[in-house]
Amino acid sequence: MKPETVIRTITFLLMLAGCTIEFKPEIMEDKELLVVSGLITDQAVSNRVVLSRSTPIGNQIISNAVTGAFVTITDESGFVTTLIETSPGVYSTDSSAFRGRIGGSYALNIIADGESYETGFVEMKPVPEIGSLYYEKVVITPSTDSSRIDEGCRIYLDSYDPTGKCLFFRWSFVETWEYHIPYPVVNSICWATERSGRILIKNTAVYNHARVSKLPVTFITNRTTRLQVKYSILVNQYSVNESEYRFWEKLQNINENVGGLYDMTPMAIDGNIRCTSSPGETVLGYFSVSAVAEKRLFVKDQFLGQPHFYTYCITDTLTGFLPEEGLNRSYWVLEDNANEIPPWWVITTYRECADCVTDAERIKPDYWDDF
Repeated sequence: MKPETVIRTITFLLMLAGCTIEFKPEIMEDKELLVVSGLITDQAVSNRVVLSRSTPIGNQIISNAVTGAFVTITDESGFVTTLIETSPGVYSTDSSAFRGRIGGSYALNIIADGESYETGFVEMKPVPEIGSLYYEKVVITPSTDSSRIDEGCRIYLDSYDPTGKCLFFRWSFVETWEYHIPYPVVNSICWATERSGRILIKNTAVYNHARVSKLPVTFITNRTTRLQVKYSILVNQYSVNESEYRFWEKLQNINENVGGLYDMTPMAIDGNIRCTSSPGETVLGYFSVSAVAEKRLFVKDQFLGQPHFYTYCITDTLTGFLPEEGLNRSYWVLEDNANEIPPWWVITTYRECADCVTDAERIKPDYWDDF
């Protein structure tokens, strides 16, 4: 597999940035390759397998979903589950009919564009609970003057498997935070959610014990609205085998080290998917099978150095009358003083300053508490 193909695949998976000066070497690249991203867990949720095609070098990076495929999962007893295409390139199980089982083994089968693909059986290993999930304040800008100190928030976790069976770990996390627009507008309180795309893994086999202590999960700067009111992070912990760990490790190394023409040369990343109809064809990606342990942390604290995020919002003040044409189209009202004499209005041309739904949701999550 050519290095250029690997780079393009990582772009699909992790959204790598491009260079400012375009360089197009004269190369002969393979055809667009199948990229598979799948995860089967023991949670009562719909599992997904995402199919796409790699983007040839020199082409614009666009979504290249593989539609109309036939995707199945077979367990160790021979029972076959057929996945349904719920959106272009996304194939899902029915959460009420399929759920992974610890100790069970599962194989993925795909028929796409006239070719057949499969994996071997992958066992679902147990995973220990996340022992603790906690945060510490971090001074970003030290100063003897407290008004000049900037603070951020570092999230850590501890985990331990007393059985010693789970030696290779992977984590993913989802962030949710409440934020307020400081103006008397209808949609002033919202909750934003963002799923991390970072590769977070740990090999404890080198320590001869399955223990993870004070693993840095993420750092939250005070330059976002995450710490403005209340923040929550949901961490998922997966048990992976050594083969899958090596896959993520290689992908992580390439993502961190490949940035220019003379950086580390990408290596071929061996996944666990093969093309049975054309054995020489390269297939990218990995089919993961893992039990999941999850833990949620809330952060509601005072962090020094929080900026005023909405100082740019006020665009103008109108007096006398408010023209109907363009209202809530070219500008939005931040303060309505129509009953004053004379009436006046504070307006903005930035919609996000008057409507938090622009970037988030108004519906409070079910798990959100009011402490």
